Amino acid sequence: MRKICVVTATRAEYGLLSPVVRALRKGESDTFRVELIVTGTHLSEQYGMTVQEIEAAGQRIDKRIEISVKSDTALDISFNQADALVKFTRLFATERYSGVVLLGDRYEILAVAMAAGNTQMPIFHICGGDTTEGAMDEWIRHSISKMSYLHFTTNEESRRRVVQLGESPDRVFNYGSTSIDNILSVADMEKAEALKSIGLDDCEYALCTYHPVTMEEEQVEQNIDDFLEAIKAFPHMQFIVTKSNADQGGAKINALLDKAGLSNLHVYTSLGVRRYLSLMKHAKLVLGNSSSGIIEAPALHVATVNIGDRQRGRLQYASIVNCGSSAAEIVHGIKKAMSPAHQAICREVISPYGTGHAGERIAQKIMEALQGHIDLKKRFYDLPGGART
Repeated sequence: MRKICVVTATRAEYGLLSPVVRALRKGESDTFRVELIVTGTHLSEQYGMTVQEIEAAGQRIDKRIEISVKSDTALDISFNQADALVKFTRLFATERYSGVVLLGDRYEILAVAMAAGNTQMPIFHICGGDTTEGAMDEWIRHSISKMSYLHFTTNEESRRRVVQLGESPDRVFNYGSTSIDNILSVADMEKAEALKSIGLDDCEYALCTYHPVTMEEEQVEQNIDDFLEAIKAFPHMQFIVTKSNADQGGAKINALLDKAGLSNLHVYTSLGVRRYLSLMKHAKLVLGNSSSGIIEAPALHVATVNIGDRQRGRLQYASIVNCGSSAAEIVHGIKKAMSPAHQAICREVISPYGTGHAGERIAQKIMEALQGHIDLKKRFYDLPGGART
């Protein structure tokens, strides 16, 4: 029996992995198995126990690995990584998977990648080559890329960056973002249905997520105060907010949102992929600093107000309004995003993140690799004459 595993630790990450899991499992047989391993905040009541969303979608979960998710300090983050490193090294040494599928840039996923490296297991990495200059994700993502065997980037600029890191071009593939797959397949709720499912009547609303800017953690309270002040400037508009992730400072953001007490602010621990994307499709705008405002919202022709530096460096659309983190700057950004001129721009954007079917193409390439010889010896690929390839 040959088997590979897919590891997920957060709700957003699983949303992007799910098309790949579904595509890989179409090839399951008596001699091939795809195991889904759930860990991190999926198994935490504090972060919404989102493992239940995976189960509700009918996806088989093969293993649950509980690790610490406390993230108040740098020591907490390091402890979480150490916990994940030990537990996943033990698992990988026992199971001897033929490969592991990892996505992105989370600190616990870096530990999982290290465990794979220590047990000589090939890593198939999704979403390498992106840049997020305002977050520690930046160096984590590139580190995982250097540990990986196959690379599946979301756009051409990111593909070139991974090659620039010294990875051989014949193992780096731009198949687009699986978020486009999700938009095409799961964002199917009507506006009234999606709003009713969270207890709201028909209204004009913004969909919001505000994560900590991990390179500026001391500014968390001021940033959220400004975010809330900006919301107060639009009393007749509803703001639907999903809570922050488990980055350092995330718990503080969530506590501040919980006690904000604004009548037009509605805070949810998690909305699930289908409801989240359906709400996004019908939103007036997306507000905050999540990558979903950079990738999914423009593909749905919805305006984005991107706050601060967390997503700085990502490939962007004309539909995105970038603004600073002060209340005045956020208010100005919202007004610009809601203007008829900008709404017209949103309707015309063309996605640089593919046209769908990324999950199927990624799965096919992984299956091809498993049928051949995988040589984990790392050879640095030098760009010829310094030119792009």
